[in-house]
Amino acid sequence: MKLKQIACCVSMALATLTSTAQKTNYSWDNLPKAAKPTFKKDTFNILKYGAVADGITLNTKSINDAIDACSKKGGGVVLVPQGFWMTGPIVFKSNVNLHLNGAALLQFTNDKSQYPLVIGNWEGHPSPRNQSPISGTDLTNIAITGEGIIDGHGEAWRYIGKDKLTEPEWKQLVASGGIVSEDKKTWYPSESFMKGAKTKDAISIQPGKTLKDYEDMKDFFRANMVVFNNCKKVLLQNTTFRNSPAWCLHMLLCEDLTLLNVTVHTEWNAQNGDAIDVESCKNVLIEGSNFSSGDDGICVKSGRDEDGRKRGIPTENMVVHNCTVYRGHGGFVIGSEMSGGAKNIFVSECTFIGTDIGLRFKTTRGRGGIVEKIYIKNISMKDILHEAILFDMYYMVKAGKKELKPVTEATPQFKDFYVSDIVCDGAEKAIMIRGLPEMSIKGIHLENMVLKSDKGAEIIEADDISLKNISLLSKDTNPSIFIDNGSNLSFDNIKYTNNAGLLFSINGDKSAQIKVRKTDVSKAAKQAEFNNGATEKALILSN
Repeated sequence: MKLKQIACCVSMALATLTSTAQKTNYSWDNLPKAAKPTFKKDTFNILKYGAVADGITLNTKSINDAIDACSKKGGGVVLVPQGFWMTGPIVFKSNVNLHLNGAALLQFTNDKSQYPLVIGNWEGHPSPRNQSPISGTDLTNIAITGEGIIDGHGEAWRYIGKDKLTEPEWKQLVASGGIVSEDKKTWYPSESFMKGAKTKDAISIQPGKTLKDYEDMKDFFRANMVVFNNCKKVLLQNTTFRNSPAWCLHMLLCEDLTLLNVTVHTEWNAQNGDAIDVESCKNVLIEGSNFSSGDDGICVKSGRDEDGRKRGIPTENMVVHNCTVYRGHGGFVIGSEMSGGAKNIFVSECTFIGTDIGLRFKTTRGRGGIVEKIYIKNISMKDILHEAILFDMYYMVKAGKKELKPVTEATPQFKDFYVSDIVCDGAEKAIMIRGLPEMSIKGIHLENMVLKSDKGAEIIEADDISLKNISLLSKDTNPSIFIDNGSNLSFDNIKYTNNAGLLFSINGDKSAQIKVRKTDVSKAAKQAEFNNGATEKALILSN
């Protein structure tokens, strides 16, 4: 397609999008608001507790002493003034606001002996972990504020593949120490790490074992940099968090959580380098924040498999507004550990640039859980590597041969998503919706979109899906829209690339009630083809 044609199509589609944008019912006004913490004005300067800003002295005791004193006296502000502050793990107490001066660098040490092995949580399971650089459990009224920088020294902890580095970078890394795998493709920071990586089921605590049984592979259990567990009234504001060993911000079982104007940065090749994971939390606001990560950007979780279902606590009443994700496996993500469910989530006015996937919703058999009542609008995307919008119930599994399995409590469900007013300039695929043979994805409503991509839309094992006012400006138009076992599908006012080779490829004997209206099907060389049990009766064209 010529550039002038594309520009014309985008301009017309944007005009349609703008004129209809106000028609989408979308509001979080009725959600409970995340209550913010409040603090006494009393200030506890870490200098008064013996802290030294020379980048060498380990200030662990000084900082924790200041936090203890602050909490015991009813709370207030623990001040980290200008300077380079080296430290080990910091443990929060209730009613404490850790405030970093704008010229403060809080650097966590790479001396791994400072981080004892503890029982933590990893991907929804109880797991041995090195103590997090910053942690707090069962607390109320806590905050990290100020414009300083918190650095987790993650490069000392992470393993990395040779394919993630340039040749000079790889040679420099190998020369620095550590262990290279037998196939010469992976670098490990230590033999302890490599042993953990090669030990089956090391990631979770096995029956009959204690932490002592995992000491010889301690380095493998990378910490999440900030972990607040079962805390209420939590605020992160203005601070930059960077270079985490694993997930950067892990908010677990928290209530009334607020992030304002926060920056999170992990390297693009940082394994498991999620920017923020909000797991089984209630009443959440993330606003005005910037993220770049080696894994998912803004991610919603609620536990994994049977452990997550036993916990049974969804992430709910969450608002994400005016945020940017520059890099990551996904911009806004739900899953794949969503076994406790997720609901009442609103995302708006966000930008994703260079992420692998834009809107990413992922699960798989065994998870269980219901993700529902998700509302997303006004999203801008650019240079997305794979799908702009992805719903996938085969995460980390090859779909392969279709196999109908029994529906059980371990069968996940996606339903009732409302996504509107999306513009994407560049993606491998515009839309991918893939359910399970035994559990269709249901109630996905997409409206007012301009999606410029290599491939168009793919809808598999889905029911009650609607696309309205969608412009699929794809390079590959054979077909523009692929359907396999899709029923009760609605396509209303669909624009597509001029002179498309094939508009619809309809497949599978469950395909039925595919309704197309207000769409000029004559611009395609061929309107539809039917394969693998699908018949012409499945497609219903109307004005």
